[in-house]
Amino acid sequence: MGVETKKMANSLAAVGDFGGRLKSWPERIRSFYNDVRTEMRKVNSPSLKEVRATTTVVIITVFLFGAYFWIVDLTLSHSLDRIFRYFTNR
Repeated sequence: MGVETKKMANSLAAVGDFGGRLKSWPERIRSFYNDVRTEMRKVNSPSLKEVRATTTVVIITVFLFGAYFWIVDLTLSHSLDRIFRYFTNR
């Protein structure tokens, strides 16, 4: 938790009435935007090589899961079809 956030929490705890909270609003907004700016400085963009690698992994994974669920669906549908045929032909 940032220092500004702690200050804001303490000021909100100390200020119980609506007027006090309304007066502290500009300070809270300023503190929030300073925190956002600080965190955005820590953000970095991935390189083109990293984007291509992760995209390739995602595409391969989607196809593998698709094939897996297709096989499971096919197996279950054939099994249920045989069970229904067995009980309806009796």
